[in-house]
Amino acid sequence: MSSRQAQCSCGQLKVTCQGDPVRVSVCHCLACQKRTGSPFGQQARWSAENVTFEGTSTAFVRTGDSGGTITYRFCPSCGSTVYYEIDKMPGLVAVPVGAFADPSFPGPIISVYEARKHAWVAVPETIEHMD
Repeated sequence: MSSRQAQCSCGQLKVTCQGDPVRVSVCHCLACQKRTGSPFGQQARWSAENVTFEGTSTAFVRTGDSGGTITYRFCPSCGSTVYYEIDKMPGLVAVPVGAFADPSFPGPIISVYEARKHAWVAVPETIEHMD
C-alpha cells in the first residue's frame, strides 16, 4: 500500500496517509480562501484509520454554513494547517493537498462552492461541479 506524508512549513507537524484518498476536492468558499490565502482550497480525505499523526498541533474550530463544525489542526510554531476533521463526516481526515508538496498529487474529482469561485479560476470540465 502506498503512503504519502504531509507536513507543516517547519516540519514539526506531520501526517502520514496510507493508500489512495477517498476524495480529492477543490473548495471555493470564502472560509477556504481566508484559510489558504488563495482563491480556493484543495484537500484530500482519507479514512481516519489510514492516517497517523506526529508532532504537536493547535486547534481552531469553525462553524460552517451548514451549522456543522470543522476542527483545523495547525502547527503552533509556523501556523501551517496540516489536517482537519469535519463533524458531519465522522471517520474521515482531510489534508490540504499543498501540505504534501507533491506536484504529481491526483487532481480533484469535485469542485464545490463554485458560486464563490474567482472568475479567472478554471477547473476541469470533467469533474463534478456544485454551486
